[in-house]
Amino acid sequence: MSVRLVQFLDKQGHQKAGIVSEDALQILEGVSSIYELAMKAIEKEITLAEAAEKHRGGEEASYAAVIDEKRLLPPITHPDASRCHVTGTGLTHLGSADTRDKMHKTEVKETDLTDSMKMFRSGLAEGRPGEGKIGAQPEWFYKGNGSFVVAPEQPLISPVFGEDGGEEPELAGLYVIAPDGTPVRLGFALGNEFSDHVTERQNYLLLAHSKLRQSSFGPELRLGEPPADIRGTSRIRRGGEVIWEKSFLTGEANMSHSLANLEHHHFKYREHRIPGDVHVHYFGTATLSFADGIRTEPGDVFEIEAEGFGQPLRNPVETAPGENILVRVKAI
Repeated sequence: MSVRLVQFLDKQGHQKAGIVSEDALQILEGVSSIYELAMKAIEKEITLAEAAEKHRGGEEASYAAVIDEKRLLPPITHPDASRCHVTGTGLTHLGSADTRDKMHKTEVKETDLTDSMKMFRSGLAEGRPGEGKIGAQPEWFYKGNGSFVVAPEQPLISPVFGEDGGEEPELAGLYVIAPDGTPVRLGFALGNEFSDHVTERQNYLLLAHSKLRQSSFGPELRLGEPPADIRGTSRIRRGGEVIWEKSFLTGEANMSHSLANLEHHHFKYREHRIPGDVHVHYFGTATLSFADGIRTEPGDVFEIEAEGFGQPLRNPVETAPGENILVRVKAI
């Protein structure tokens, strides 16, 4: 079974990192964060799992209590939130391509292909180039820095100018950049790549705006390679009742691009290889409730789970208070 790590706050509010062991979290000694643990592993040239084992302590925390008391943290954070970069690639799953194609069709013939479908077909044809080769460039988007990241069990807040706040269940890759500039993958987590689909549907050129939203991933960091075929469930609860539920598929067996190709096209930029930085990258979705006509409301709770990734990722949704007012820039 794969090693899974969690970050959380203890009852005194101090940050801790722990190894998931059934219903308990075995607290790591000598480090207070997974980022710190990763940098030690890189320095000693050992795996993150080996580093976690070396720092495994004798103290335990109740996993259930950490969840119930909302003391979970994202499974990777940077001491400086501006040095955590949250990004993603879309049109990597057939379900996403079909949905996006319908959203972006205007008055064109059915035989014509939208840019979305052209991009998807490019991935199908050249997204798995083979060892040592560079494949098709995927769609890429920016979601913000670490200040946009919301911890599991905490609310995802849609801005006052937002038109929609919808879930996107995805696989997220978590990375740090080694001192020599090498991207180092720590592992994977479940993610909710929260987006504004109404804004995106107005015009596909508004995709960049629709993606500048909070997101959440975790609660667990799964070390090592992920299963090729990942099957999960995404649901929305309203007033304690499930109002929408659907299975989703991810992992390389269900994608048009290889993970290696998606990673190359993100880290090919020198500016994405600054030593010490953290990167969180969403690999795309196959399922979203918006495609089934669901409009979320404040108080709804998103829940995403998949076998092999431990506890589900849960977040309520809220709308920021206040009015959409003009932001004025001051000249000096």
